[in-house]
Amino acid sequence: MRFAAALRKYISERNLLLLLSVLVGLGSGLAAVVLKKLIELIQHLLFGGNLAEIHWWLYIVLPGVGMLLSMLLVKYIVKDKIGHGVTKVLLAISKNESHIRPHNIWSSIAASSLTIGFGGSVGAEAPIVYTGAAIGSNVARAFGLSYKNITILLGCGAAGAVAGIFKAPMAGVLFTFEILLFNLSMSSILPLLLSSVTATMVSYFVLGDMVTFSNSVVQFSMRNIPYYIILGVFCGLISLYFLRTTLKAEDMLRKVKKPFTRWAICAASLGFLIFMFPPLFGEGYTSLTSMLNKNAMVALEQGFIASLISPDNEWAIVIFFAAVTLLKVLATAFTNAGGGVGGTFGPTLITGAFAGFVLARLVNILNLGAVPEENFVLVGMAGLMAGVMQAPLTAIFLIAEITGGYALLFPLIITSAISYATIRTTEQYSIYTKRIAASGELLTHDSDRAVLTLLKLSDFIETDFIPVRVDRNLRELTDVIAHSNRNIFPVIDGKSHFLGIVYLDDVRQYMFRPEFYDKIYIYDILKESDSVLVSESMESVMDKFETTGAWNLPVLDKNGIYLGFVSKSKIFSSYREQLQQVSHD
Repeated sequence: MRFAAALRKYISERNLLLLLSVLVGLGSGLAAVVLKKLIELIQHLLFGGNLAEIHWWLYIVLPGVGMLLSMLLVKYIVKDKIGHGVTKVLLAISKNESHIRPHNIWSSIAASSLTIGFGGSVGAEAPIVYTGAAIGSNVARAFGLSYKNITILLGCGAAGAVAGIFKAPMAGVLFTFEILLFNLSMSSILPLLLSSVTATMVSYFVLGDMVTFSNSVVQFSMRNIPYYIILGVFCGLISLYFLRTTLKAEDMLRKVKKPFTRWAICAASLGFLIFMFPPLFGEGYTSLTSMLNKNAMVALEQGFIASLISPDNEWAIVIFFAAVTLLKVLATAFTNAGGGVGGTFGPTLITGAFAGFVLARLVNILNLGAVPEENFVLVGMAGLMAGVMQAPLTAIFLIAEITGGYALLFPLIITSAISYATIRTTEQYSIYTKRIAASGELLTHDSDRAVLTLLKLSDFIETDFIPVRVDRNLRELTDVIAHSNRNIFPVIDGKSHFLGIVYLDDVRQYMFRPEFYDKIYIYDILKESDSVLVSESMESVMDKFETTGAWNLPVLDKNGIYLGFVSKSKIFSSYREQLQQVSHD
């Protein structure tokens, strides 16, 4: 802290932000490498890192063990909820002034490496985004930066995490723009770029300079455009299924309140699914690689159903992978609800790959054309990502970068745009924002709504209004008026429940006529008033100010107990200050 204070004397906050963005990129890149290496280490210790050699019964047992170890780590050591990392980052921005607890720098890595290393059917991307965001948030707070710059560095950490784990710097920046930060300008893009490039360089340095799928792309042909359009619609529909099924399944499973009972149910269900469909084991990148190498049968070498399928039965293969496409979402829900820590980023990509493969194989079987299945696998990944995450730009550039070029740029744009448009006809929010939006806590590109989301009603409650009992007379009210500098008096009953308001103007005609002091009671002159609950969003509060025309409204708790008043003028003053904070120069 002393070093940070001394450094700020000689460097402006803007220049300090640029330096720290490089530092955060370095940390995020290292975190991404550590997570990948930990997962590989655990898999190597368990089965030599070769899924083809794993015994069938381990498919049933290992994922549940990993979920249990992760649950115990979170429950007894971390003692905090760390699942659904991207959603947690969004909540930190909107509700907690972009502050993320320091333990998230390591806890998400530890728990997710156990979950995925043992075969949990989730992705490593969301936990590493949470880790990168935690690095950015805590570095910014250590150097005493403003809320605006804390948020930018948080975004730098998330961008670096995505860039580091995929070796995709543009995808990291676009992910942050489309999903996390909604008010970017040129001054905030530079730190994001620096962080993203730094993290990518770290990943290249440690993991090598090979692109993830460098040899998988077949030259794009214009005659296949109609099939990419169909793939876009198909991915949009699968995206809608994926999003709603994930949320509904997790909500249903979390109704089982006892954590160990829920773990047992989820572990058994996941083990059964993986036994039947081995591609559901782990992240699923082994099956993805086999499809890209035109050897989908590798994914069928183990598992009960796979043993019944002949390599020559094309329809059986299509049905098998179609089932995997639909069941991946359940496997992910079982893993997360059962105590595992992982994200839906990876499962989204894998589900898109399966969807692309199924459609391409159908086209080829039915002799409707001769389409390259590997291209459809990659473009399907982008299509589902554009739909489920509602981040089409991120999807386009991520697949372009992990394939080492832009040979598929045109089909990526077509499929991603159509998938996004398809799901937007029925679903406004992404898998990360749907629950937050339902609670009114989501920041959006609308600056007005974003500012209102950041404001908290509890910060504006004024308590210098003197309440009066409803059963008291005018004499006692005049004593209250004499000691108050307000002209509004809340009326309560004997248990502090709010009943109405007495205005000074309503009693002015009686104040100098003592003969009425003992004849008129508060219940004779009180007026009913609209009120707001302390738990209401600021957007709802401002709507009530607009509809009632009031300048002050009483604030109540959920039981109707009077807490104080909220003033429209005070909210407007804070609104202007907050608008300066979220508006990046």
